[in-house]
Amino acid sequence: MQIMQFLSTEVVPALGCTEPGAVALAVSRACEAIGDRSEVTSVRVRLSDCVYKNGIDVGIPGVRNARGSVVAAALAVFCGCYQKGLQSLEDCEAQHVRSALSWIDTGAVTVESAPEHQGVFVEATVTTPSHSATAVILHEHGKISDVTLDGQVIEQSDERSRPGAPPMEPAAFEGTFSELYALADSVDDDIELYVLRGVDMNRAICNEGLSLMSGDTGSLAGALASTVPDPDLGFQVRIDCVAAAEARMRGSTLPVMSSSGSGNAGITAILPVSRVAREHSVGDRTLAQSLLASHLVTSYVKHRIGRLAPVCGCVVAAGAGAAAGICRLFDADAQTAGRAIRTLLANTAGLFCDGAKESCALKVGTAAHEAYLAAMLSLRGKGIDRPQGVIAATVEQTVDNLARLNERGLAGLDRLMIEIIEQRDRSGSVAETSR
Repeated sequence: MQIMQFLSTEVVPALGCTEPGAVALAVSRACEAIGDRSEVTSVRVRLSDCVYKNGIDVGIPGVRNARGSVVAAALAVFCGCYQKGLQSLEDCEAQHVRSALSWIDTGAVTVESAPEHQGVFVEATVTTPSHSATAVILHEHGKISDVTLDGQVIEQSDERSRPGAPPMEPAAFEGTFSELYALADSVDDDIELYVLRGVDMNRAICNEGLSLMSGDTGSLAGALASTVPDPDLGFQVRIDCVAAAEARMRGSTLPVMSSSGSGNAGITAILPVSRVAREHSVGDRTLAQSLLASHLVTSYVKHRIGRLAPVCGCVVAAGAGAAAGICRLFDADAQTAGRAIRTLLANTAGLFCDGAKESCALKVGTAAHEAYLAAMLSLRGKGIDRPQGVIAATVEQTVDNLARLNERGLAGLDRLMIEIIEQRDRSGSVAETSR
């Protein structure tokens, strides 16, 4: 595995929730194909159930009192820059927000589910009186698969020809867990610089979230912190991650370093490891190795259960990554890290994903805290050692069991979740209720 190629694909900056971010990217690319954005009369976006679900109720960076992928799609017409990838709305300003929200009120923007598609799927069609352009994203949130203008293909990757994951998707690691864990030793100066950049980014949004605790905002992090006047390190890790994820889900304009296609997974994979390292005065090189282990394990689990699975990837995948990363801080071997992962999964494997929104911060905090506890248990020789329930004798078998549960046992969960959410908001369309 080429580590820098892995990082440049799986560990990248993202602005706002990655599902609306992918919508904005696709719309921005379609607008670029059209040329003159001022002529655009309508936008239609089709999304797989898991992408649709995650974009219904989440905040959009720089926008107050409006939520969801429909807002991201409208904004992309006015200010989206597809060259910026998952940060395509970085240049959003107040006048763009006003224009986008007014445009949504005319019914010019529609976002609908396409249940025939699985995993990451975004199809954005932009129309003018004389032209129509469509941009498609497959498999990875930040990757344009193909672009058509008036029915003619003008850009195409090999994504359409493959039903599975991209051939160079680094998450598709086929070796043993021990071999994967050993890759963390391959950190050089460039890799160290790259992964530590993620600490700075995610700590910045954490600090923004922590600042909400002192204001009159009713923050979840503040309420949670008030329940424990003298928190230990594990609870401090929890508060950090709740604060960061809450700020992000509310629409913070600060980017995060994502992991395996998810910003909240990036928060979970990075902040617990870095906070424990700081408290124990761990050096930068060891921290970088531990963060790399966290990202590698997160990606490993995500690849097997699905990039957007019915269960919460922040808890199951990034939680496993954080547990392994914390173990690596203390120079633990693969057996110890594997026990920590199995202990974490024995506790959290059944937490489902019900879309992106502020309360995701609570799940992120749970993942972070339980990862810390699982690592501490394993470092003391305790935890889940024997097979029980879905937990098998090895990390590989355990993750495969979770994958089977996701594929066969929870296959209809996303569709049911959308029905529940839309029933809740039956008074109007997704576009209307997002306001």
